[in-house]
Amino acid sequence: MRKLVTIVGVLYSMLDISAQEIVWQKNIKSSTQDFLNQITPTIDGQYLITGSSIQNYKSQNNGYDFHLLKLDQQGNQIWEKYFSGNNHDFLSAAISTQEGGFLIAGNSYSDKGLDKKSDYLGEADIWLIRLNEFGDELWQKSIGSAYDEEVKAVIQTKDLGFLITGNIQYPIKGYGSKDILIIRLDKNGKELSQLILGGKGLDEVEKIIPTQDGGALLGAYSKSNVSGTKKTENYGEGDYWIIKLNKNGEVEWEKNFGGKADDHLRTLAITPTGFLIGGESRSKKSGNKNVDIEDGTDLWLVSLDKNGNDIWQRSYNFGNRDVLMGMSILNSSDEKSSKGILLGGYTHKEVEPQDYDETFWILYLDHEGNEKWRKYIKGETKKEERLSDVKLNKDGSIILAGTSADETGKENWKIVKLGDKQINQLIEKQDIKIYPNPVSDYTYVEIGFDFKEANISLYDMGGRILKSLRTNNKITKINTQSLIQGAYLITIQTDTNKTANSKLIKIKQN
Repeated sequence: MRKLVTIVGVLYSMLDISAQEIVWQKNIKSSTQDFLNQITPTIDGQYLITGSSIQNYKSQNNGYDFHLLKLDQQGNQIWEKYFSGNNHDFLSAAISTQEGGFLIAGNSYSDKGLDKKSDYLGEADIWLIRLNEFGDELWQKSIGSAYDEEVKAVIQTKDLGFLITGNIQYPIKGYGSKDILIIRLDKNGKELSQLILGGKGLDEVEKIIPTQDGGALLGAYSKSNVSGTKKTENYGEGDYWIIKLNKNGEVEWEKNFGGKADDHLRTLAITPTGFLIGGESRSKKSGNKNVDIEDGTDLWLVSLDKNGNDIWQRSYNFGNRDVLMGMSILNSSDEKSSKGILLGGYTHKEVEPQDYDETFWILYLDHEGNEKWRKYIKGETKKEERLSDVKLNKDGSIILAGTSADETGKENWKIVKLGDKQINQLIEKQDIKIYPNPVSDYTYVEIGFDFKEANISLYDMGGRILKSLRTNNKITKINTQSLIQGAYLITIQTDTNKTANSKLIKIKQN
């Protein structure tokens, strides 16, 4: 097991140094090359950190393995897990499921053996593992053919099943050099359908998000003109290709955005008015791109309505090649308006590296994309600081994760939590929030005011106390499986003498 070390970081600011402060920072040391891929916040405010690592002490396999690390709200390690095949296995996507566990997905070059329970299907296979909240395996599945498949993103659907998206090189059923693959599974991993989308060129999916109507929005990098299933023309070398799927997994509409040069989509988000898409652009104002670039590769955001029509466009620059890795939206409690947009990434200096070469940065915008502030989070190393993901928490804090290295081949995982006073003031707080409510199995109690320790009590309507527990977490999970159907009362009392209560409704288990 790698040693988890708390280190002191320095926060560098380009605008305002007082608004953000480092709450905690963790450096997960390694003597091998480790790739951190994603942060997955859990429903109770904890974090699953996922990527790929070489376990140099594990003699059965000298290749890359799936690597998972769960941290609590204070950044303390809860558990660490590896899932190994007998060859290289690269973890590339993870989600927190509505039931409280996780689905992880990656690209496997391993045959049956060690943790992998299915045979090698050919080239690269997609390897899926369903986990409970403790990281224990519930089921696993491999998907593949004689050709090369790779998974990029997963979401859970309203029926508790999953959509798996990735890319495939399939000369028989495909359309171009690389196409988009969409696989629908039920909640137990049974495959329900497959869909291949693409034109005659290269089309790579980067991201998928669930939409409020039960469908999904896909973001892809496309070098294809109208051909195959693609019905939109490219404007340049590579464009943003946006595809809206309905709840049945069928294409509802598609849009292309780009200039005359190369534009690479990285991420998507839902906004109250529609969607926000973002990536990197080398295009000057041209095609349907109405903003220019400043230096090398700039960040390019496009706000869309619910039908994919352009509302506004913005461009941002950190110097030379800017890489966007994550985006989060701060919505109001009624989700009818947006209070801000958080972007995260790193900047790569292609010529004459400077002090801020490959250093984490974050950029905060208002709901119309106007810049409010930007920050650098500089580490101890000089060689490489590459952000992989950024998330905005419910309390206005920010969690960032990436890799940090003094020399290539010895990358460590770096996770930073920032407190932000400005964003925190925008959060609409409730003294106590309970979800889901009504509940069948588990509910979560979220405390809205500041405290160090609180007591949570559960009463029946006759005033009898049924459960009592102490917590120092803003969000606490409560098991309600033993309760009978009916109404209950949850109360909280903190060490600061603040109290609150709310009614809980227990329904029959599914």
